[in-house]
Amino acid sequence: MVILRAVSDESVNPEPAKVASETAEGAPAEKTPDPLDEARAEIQRLRDQLLRTAADFDNYKKRARKEQQDGERRAREDMLRDLLPVFDNLERAAQHAGSAADVKSLADGVQMVIKLFLDTLQRLGIERVSAVGQAFDPALHEAVQQLETKEHPPGAVAAEVQAGYRFGDRLVRPAMVVVAKPPAN
Repeated sequence: MVILRAVSDESVNPEPAKVASETAEGAPAEKTPDPLDEARAEIQRLRDQLLRTAADFDNYKKRARKEQQDGERRAREDMLRDLLPVFDNLERAAQHAGSAADVKSLADGVQMVIKLFLDTLQRLGIERVSAVGQAFDPALHEAVQQLETKEHPPGAVAAEVQAGYRFGDRLVRPAMVVVAKPPAN
């Protein structure tokens, strides 16, 4: 008696794909990759790269902002450190003013503090805008009044009400000035 058993293709030949892909010479052929799978893999790689680049840029912006804030804070601290001696001397002058019998010595002390302040400003790169005798310049001066005078030519600054200052090329505060005009006949 003969028993027939169902045999699957895999049990007879466990590597059907290998057999099917053999070349005429009997050597196995390379399996060609699916272009769609390659494109999907490339898209995923580029997406990952984009996300990493975006995260790196975001971290860079945060770090740059923090460094800028730290730099500004250090600059303010340095400026304050330079200005504190001026304030200390002003306090001493105010304390001395109450007991000073000689007004001249008090005035000399205040002049010394003003000189110290101007020297400190110069060291910081802040300079006073020259005004009196100069031609009126709306970029540097703010006219608050006109004065009829023969001492200065028309359009020139005759008097300074409040000093102006510039920091490098930037105007911090314009000088408030009185501008000369010709006298009425």
